[in-house]
Amino acid sequence: MTVRPPQSLAPGSSRDTGLNLLEYELMSERADALGRHGLKVEKAIAALQALDDGAATSDHRERLLDEAADVVWAFFIQREICGLRSNSDAVRRYCIPGEVIARLGIVRPKA
Repeated sequence: MTVRPPQSLAPGSSRDTGLNLLEYELMSERADALGRHGLKVEKAIAALQALDDGAATSDHRERLLDEAADVVWAFFIQREICGLRSNSDAVRRYCIPGEVIARLGIVRPKA
């Protein structure tokens, strides 16, 4: 006589329940949002790097630094939502400057 484990305990049982489908959709949305945030980081860092120090005013550079810090901060939060706790690989991948990292999480007064 053979004994078969219940279906819920059987290895490899992949039933398409409503919860599994919902979790799949949520993971897909998280990944998509992470990608969108990554593109925003790339644009903000590129704008900062394209800035010619001689031609730009310090106010313009400060504004770009603040914008880049806000975008990077939102990106790091989205990474945590996706379960990625370490940001050192993202800092290397996107070449995020230290002056942007130093401004993360700072709440600036509204003008």
